[in-house]
Amino acid sequence: AKHPEIKALMKPDTNLVWVVLLMVLAQLVAFYLVKDLDWKWVLFWAYVFGSCVSHSMTLAIHEISHNSAFGNRKAMWNRWFGIFANLPLGVPYSISFKRYHMDHHRYLGGDGIDVDIPTDFEGCFFCTRFRKFMWIVLQPLFYAIRPLCINPKPISRLEIINLLAQLSFDIAIYSLWGAKSLCYMLAGSVLGLGLHPISGHFIAEHYMFLKGHETYSYYGPLNLLTFNVGYHNEHHDFPNIPGKSLPLVKKIAAEYYDGLPQYNSWIKVLYDFVMDDTISPYSRMKRHLKGEVKQD
Repeated sequence: AKHPEIKALMKPDTNLVWVVLLMVLAQLVAFYLVKDLDWKWVLFWAYVFGSCVSHSMTLAIHEISHNSAFGNRKAMWNRWFGIFANLPLGVPYSISFKRYHMDHHRYLGGDGIDVDIPTDFEGCFFCTRFRKFMWIVLQPLFYAIRPLCINPKPISRLEIINLLAQLSFDIAIYSLWGAKSLCYMLAGSVLGLGLHPISGHFIAEHYMFLKGHETYSYYGPLNLLTFNVGYHNEHHDFPNIPGKSLPLVKKIAAEYYDGLPQYNSWIKVLYDFVMDDTISPYSRMKRHLKGEVKQD
């Protein structure tokens, strides 16, 4: 109400389409270049380059899930484009992510609804420094199986299409360039979502390092690779605003954001999470929802 000019930022980011196309092309070139390398170099480039592109692509898919590519009036265009953006990740992800991520925004911390909340097993078992370190390494596994444990949903038609498109792409990559290219693709996704500097955002976003603050923003340089997902308070306040415009939200409404706790290093977040004995996967706000719950 105080800053009505923010409404002008609620429009699609047309540049997102071209960025995603370039990222897909970059990975296709990488798939070709690694096909004849020694295995050690395949894994090296999967971590150094492929993991960055893969993690960045998951955040492009996050943008697409909010209809930032083509706008709310062309919602299905965004779903199809998300399936396309998913291809270089190797694992079907886009459609399921959209379904669960909308619940995360509507019911942040909702018990049994928000699958961003770790399970009781994760909170109970991964409580020592070594186990927390292993929990970070295994993040891709937990993000994959957690929805099935917390809030399983019937498989949709689009999820089946996402699966078939991904399998067809993976088979094509294997047929064209062999096992090393396929391994590079899959390893990049697993490594990029596990023990990786960019993965600090998983913990930075909603883990309560300070009591009373359950959502935090990060204003460091890795926002350049992650579609400004670090601007997380701004994103939850205005989920219809594309990532490229979130710095403008902070600038326009600085009095609401400048005084909030914030991060400047995702690497330090990972380090503090492991080394601080008062922080664990249990360090999340969980709410018991009342009334009608509407899910995708």
